[in-house]
Formats: sequence, structure tokens, C-alpha cells
Amino acid sequence: MDLFAQSAKKRHVGQPLAERMRPRTLDEVVGQQHLVGPGRILSNLGPGRAIPSLILWGPPGSGKTTLARLLGETLRADLISLSAVDAGVKDVREAVAKAADRRDQFGARTLLFIDEIHRFSKTQQDALLPHVESGTVTLIGATTENPSFGVVAALLSRTRVVRLEALSDPELSGLARRAVADSERGLAALDVTLEDEVLAQLVAAAAGDARRMYSVLEVAADLARRAAGDTPAAPITAEHVAEAAQGRTLLYDKAGDEHYGVVSVFIKSMRGSDPDAAVYWMTRMIEAGEDPRFVLRRMVIFASEDIGNADPQALVVAVSALQAVELVGLPEGVLPMTQAVTYLAMAPKSNSALTAYAAARKLVREKGALPIPARYRPGSTALDRSMGHGQGYKYPHDFEGNYVPEDYLPDEIVNETIYEPSTSGFEAEMKQRLEAIEATKRAPKG
Repeated sequence: MDLFAQSAKKRHVGQPLAERMRPRTLDEVVGQQHLVGPGRILSNLGPGRAIPSLILWGPPGSGKTTLARLLGETLRADLISLSAVDAGVKDVREAVAKAADRRDQFGARTLLFIDEIHRFSKTQQDALLPHVESGTVTLIGATTENPSFGVVAALLSRTRVVRLEALSDPELSGLARRAVADSERGLAALDVTLEDEVLAQLVAAAAGDARRMYSVLEVAADLARRAAGDTPAAPITAEHVAEAAQGRTLLYDKAGDEHYGVVSVFIKSMRGSDPDAAVYWMTRMIEAGEDPRFVLRRMVIFASEDIGNADPQALVVAVSALQAVELVGLPEGVLPMTQAVTYLAMAPKSNSALTAYAAARKLVREKGALPIPARYRPGSTALDRSMGHGQGYKYPHDFEGNYVPEDYLPDEIVNETIYEPSTSGFEAEMKQRLEAIEATKRAPKG
């Protein structure tokens, strides 16, 4: 036992806590029960079993790399690991050639693990395609981004996408407790203690990321041990965790899936008239380093797309906020941004600008360039007038109320309705006016 313990210590020297505490079997995996639980796709695996090529899609620290390694060990398959950040087509071809040799000589299967597969170019992904299709390799791709955007359709169709979820707070708490107590791979030798309140702070700093949780815990434990000196037990304090965490890095890749997810829920919060959520998601973007002009452009679009004439002032507010931020910059610029976001969230809603344009676009595409009625063409020259241009045009200001019933659409679509105002906000008044105009048009002439 002493020899085994010494050997284990030698294996772990220099390894970060996150690496030392990786699960050694699928049974040790915490979370992801929808994948490894009884009767699920990755349960009851053993040597020689076949699995489909997989794309493991999940946030950082959810266990994608660990799962790939465990699959290789459980299936007794050779695991070749590549990182899309620094691997090229040559590396892919070498890996495939090695897999083909093992298959031909030993009848062995190879798992090709590609971390951050969304960073592979189309050419690199196309190079993989025939070998995944033929079964020369079983592809295990890992990505934090939506595979629909980062993986080419042909490769995606030959794999099964499985979603890994961020670990829950109770799951992270359990991992932390296990690491503190583990004498072989964990922190038991430091004799540190972790109270519930401090554990909650540690878990909050991790934000679902097990790797980050282990990193913060390891540094905090070292700080606690040094502070305790020769005292047998070394309590990890909130100050130790705060120092180790050095502020939480928000999960927000400005070019990736999380970016589009936050933007999406930000817009949906304003559309759903929830100012609390709208300000929260706006703040998430700003605090993560998003360009405020990007957020403000979304707000300007929203003011027309989702509010429009229900509150014409909304567009003025959004544009004014954009101008204000251009003028004063950050950090003060967050104030006009917050003012505008809360206004947009609470404004009456209408998407009639969007539906009106869509209806007009449909007519333009279906009917083509319909001729302009001659009476509305300019009759500026003798030639124009000889062709009937401008003849019969009724100038509205020559009539009572500055209005005269006329149809200005091309004759072929004169009865089409394009703009349909809602009953929300100021647009309700516009709707009444439009109905009055239509009633005048339909009134008997005489």
C-alpha cells in the first residue's frame, strides 16, 4: 500500500487539482445523467462496444474532455487527441493513417478527439468527412459553440450531437467536498476545512464550471494553509476564495453561441416588457466587455421592430441613447443606456413596421416591377404630358381636410392591404384614422 501511495504521489506531482480529480470511470462522472445514466446513450459501455461519432456540446468545465478520455478507456479504443486551435489538415491525415493501420493490423478501433472542433476550417472538416463516413475513426468533437453554426452540415449529419449541461450548485459542492477530503488526489494533506457559507461562495465563483471551481479551490486552500502556519486545521475563508477567484470571468464569447444567446434573451426581455431582466442582460453584456454600440444598435432596431408607432418616441429615445454614449463613453454611458432599456421594455408594443415591410416585400417579389399609374408620373415636359403623365392627379391640399380619396398603389394590386396598425399605444389612434380614411374611400360618390 505504501508503494502504491508513493507511486500515486509521483504521478500527481505538478498536476493541477482539476487534472488530478478527473473521474477515472464513467461511474465517477458527476452530472450529465441524461448521457451516462441508466439506459442512456453512454451507459453500459464496455470493451469492443460501438458508439456513433459524437459532437459533445457544452459550456466550459462541463466534462467534455473527461468524457472523451473515459470513452476511450471504457471501450478499450485508441484515443488520438487533437486541438483545433493548433492542428491542421496534415495532423488529421496522420491521425487517420494511424487509425487505418491499427484497424488493418489489429482490428482495433480509434476514437479521434478534436477539442474546439468549431475552430476547424471547412477544408479541415471536409478532410475528416470520408474517414468518419467509412468508420476509419469514430469522431468525438468537443465544442462550446452551437454545432449548427460551427460544424459543416455534411459532417454534422454523420454525427450525433449530445448536449452537456453546466454542473449544478449541489454537484459542484459535492466535488469540492470530495477534493478537500481526498488523500490520494485531493487536498487532504493540507488539512483544510470548508464551511458551508464559504463553499457557497466558491460554487458561485465557478458558475457551473468544474475546472474553474477546482482552480479557485486549489489556490484558496494553499492560501489557507500558509495563513494557518503550523496550526493543524486550516479554514478556507471567504477572503481566500475572493483572492483566488480574482473576480468572476463572465461566460461570454463575443463571436460565439453564448454571445448570441445573451443578445437573444436581452431582446426577448424588452419584447416581453420585463425591465428587470432587460437591464440584467444588458449589464451582462457590458460587464463582459461588449462594445456598447453593439447593444445600442440592437435597441435602435428593437424600437422600430417591436414598438414602432405604438410609441414613436421609442425610436427617438434609442437613437438619443446611442448619441449620448458616443458623447460621454463608458462608464457614465451606462446611465442613458439603462434609461433607454427600461423605456423600451415598458413601451407599448407593435410589430406592424416589420409586418408591413414583409407584406410589401412579398408583393414586390411576387408581382415584380409593376407600372406606375400615369396620373402619378411627373408631367414636367410636353412629351410627358402628351403621354398622359400627371393628368387626372388630384392635389390633396386643394380639397377639404387636405385629403381626397385616391388609390396610389399600382392598379394590379390596388386592393392589397400592407400596413395594419395594432390597437396598442399611439397606433390605436392611427388605426382609427386609417379606418376613417378607408370609410371615406368607400363612401358613395355624388
